[in-house]
Amino acid sequence: MENYAQARFHRRIVALVVVLAIFAAVVFVRYAALAFEGPDSTAVAENTPVERGRILDRNGKVLAFDIPKFNIAIRKNEIDPYRITEDLGLVARALNVNAATLEQKIRESSQNFVYLAKRLDVDKVKPLQEKQDKGQLAGFVLEEVNGRIYPEGRLASHLLGFTGEGNRGLEGIEYKYNTALAGTDGDKARGNDVYLTIDARLQYALEQISRKAMSDNKAELLFMMAMDVNSGEVLAYVQMPDFDPNNFGNFKESEREDRLSVYSYEPGSVFKIFSMASILDAGLITPKTMFNCDGAYRKILPSGEQIVIKDLHPYGMLDLAGILAKSSNAGAGYASDRMSESEFYSHILNFGFSEKTGIGSPGENPGSLREPAKWSARTKPTVAIGQEIRVTALQMITAASAMANGGILLKPDTVMRIEDADGKALYSHETVAVRRVISPETSRAILTAMESAASLEGTGWRAKVSDVRMAVKTGTAQMIDSKTRAYSDTDYIASTLGILPADNPKIAVYVAIVKPKGESYLGGQIAAPILRDAAESAIDILGLPRGKSQNTSHGGLVTIQEPAPAVVGTKMPDLTGFSKRQLLPLLLRSDLEVRLTGDGYVVAQSPPVGTAVEAGTRIVLRLQ
Repeated sequence: MENYAQARFHRRIVALVVVLAIFAAVVFVRYAALAFEGPDSTAVAENTPVERGRILDRNGKVLAFDIPKFNIAIRKNEIDPYRITEDLGLVARALNVNAATLEQKIRESSQNFVYLAKRLDVDKVKPLQEKQDKGQLAGFVLEEVNGRIYPEGRLASHLLGFTGEGNRGLEGIEYKYNTALAGTDGDKARGNDVYLTIDARLQYALEQISRKAMSDNKAELLFMMAMDVNSGEVLAYVQMPDFDPNNFGNFKESEREDRLSVYSYEPGSVFKIFSMASILDAGLITPKTMFNCDGAYRKILPSGEQIVIKDLHPYGMLDLAGILAKSSNAGAGYASDRMSESEFYSHILNFGFSEKTGIGSPGENPGSLREPAKWSARTKPTVAIGQEIRVTALQMITAASAMANGGILLKPDTVMRIEDADGKALYSHETVAVRRVISPETSRAILTAMESAASLEGTGWRAKVSDVRMAVKTGTAQMIDSKTRAYSDTDYIASTLGILPADNPKIAVYVAIVKPKGESYLGGQIAAPILRDAAESAIDILGLPRGKSQNTSHGGLVTIQEPAPAVVGTKMPDLTGFSKRQLLPLLLRSDLEVRLTGDGYVVAQSPPVGTAVEAGTRIVLRLQ
């Protein structure tokens, strides 16, 4: 049998040689004709590809860079007919494929130049290079091209994306910043470097926590994000399951999709912080306004129809802190009755819901909230508890940052700076204020109330880090069954949001677990402990201050001392020592051009103290 197989393979090769000989003759005749015709004036020479720029984290850790890759091809008119059998066998063994497969590729192509394999690593083609150095493999071409390597494997894979044919970006940062990374042909040897806002250390820690949580809870998806609330910089961008961009073809498209910005869902009770903040900011309630939460929200319509939205338990009389601590649907529903539909709608949209953030994938989902004209009688109290509105994880963390920083919605960002090959800065992140959403007083009141949720009397006590003041809100949302279009009895999204430190917010962390099938589906039971582990990592890695934590009770109000915001009048004041959070209101000034660079506190300013300030004055503040 073995002799028969060898004879059969030899006959195929002989037949291939005959075909190639005929093809070579045709090519020779064509080349001779071209020699008499002269060069084609329309032909364009291919430029040598520029090495693609690197992608790095905020601290300079390399997350993506170019390495040599090789394409293997064959020129039919240059093969050695006496060695083709042996040569084809050598190439087939190096590629770990059947020689018959390569033969078929060559036979079926009508072109003289045929690619047999692309984007191969150096170690795979090294044996073939050695053969070529000895004068073997006539007609075979080893073409060196630039290829991409992701040294940290799966780390931040949904943010980084990956490259494909021609080393062109196909997803993520690789796609969105393809022009910057690719650079230009000609005098540039390399494209530009893109530094991300994420901290690779924090990203790694949160990915480890998330991967374990996915397994423990037998979940379909898990999202976790961390954001600097005073700059809008994304510090961690985690989605599970993840993938390895080095071998992206081995993963399903659904696994590679950036669902942090594409996947929309009803957020559930975490959303109560935004609905209660809207009502509070409008002056329709105070932190001390009490509502009777006896087990359900009830409303009888003029038609006689009764709307009932149940709580898990009857809680009695609750104020703002109590409503958030107990996550009372009744309390949020009754509070929403004090606000008109149109006003409630506009306040919710102010937080950035139903609009794209601008930093997600090209298919970023804006979420959805129907216009009030299309609302039913139960829509307003239902939206107040996080139903009948669809959001993305990216929108949630961005809105939470506005809640934390004194009420200013910031444009989020995942890119800190872009540098050319010589280290010259081409772009630097600047904090961009979109609009004021709520007042500083409302922000403080909500954070104080959220501290109650992190106390032993609240649903978020499992998220609490013992020596840091934390503002927390948990959520459990029923998912819509795609077949029945009704709420499912088995599918939920468990989530928890944390802001820390609550008395001087630095970061927000959000975790959402989609379709958990473990021991519980409640956000307070399964998402809150994940948030606690994430908060512990963030505190240690980012160097956030620890200190004696103050537990709050929903019956009392703890006042968080807010540093005075920066004010610029007719003369330039001394802003040295002011924090970024204190400076945020200046970004909303339409009569001034204010630019903030760096993080921390102001160490340098332009113009200097005492300079006259007029409309259009450009103020640059450097923080460190």
